[in-house]
Amino acid sequence: MSKIAVVYWSGTGNTEAMANVIADAAASAGAEAKTFSASEFSTGDMAGYDAIAFGCPAMGAEQLEEDEFEPMFSACKSTLKGKKIALFGSYGWGDGEWMRAWEADCRAAGAVLACDSVICAGEPDEEAKAACEALAKALV
Repeated sequence: MSKIAVVYWSGTGNTEAMANVIADAAASAGAEAKTFSASEFSTGDMAGYDAIAFGCPAMGAEQLEEDEFEPMFSACKSTLKGKKIALFGSYGWGDGEWMRAWEADCRAAGAVLACDSVICAGEPDEEAKAACEALAKALV
């Protein structure tokens, strides 16, 4: 059984809703899935999981949340080489630039992106939920 961590930060609950869909779908696909807020996860947790879904909404000028998520993720970057990951998050403006930059950062660190990242404007609709389920299955 594969072990999947779903690590997220959410200010409005939209990215948290996506994280819950991903964790539930991973469990339904036969994985052991555990959800963590950004403040609950650290570099030391990375080795305990076969794959990790990282979720963060776009903040400010389309960037990762700076107080909790970005410091945690930056600390984990050194352990991404060869690690199977997926990215997700919501946004309220812009065109997804934060996700493209985040994907490039992960590739540069040597991460293996399991599938296309999932982004949605605001609250996840049925299409976004289906994409989150597909993301979970790609990680399993």
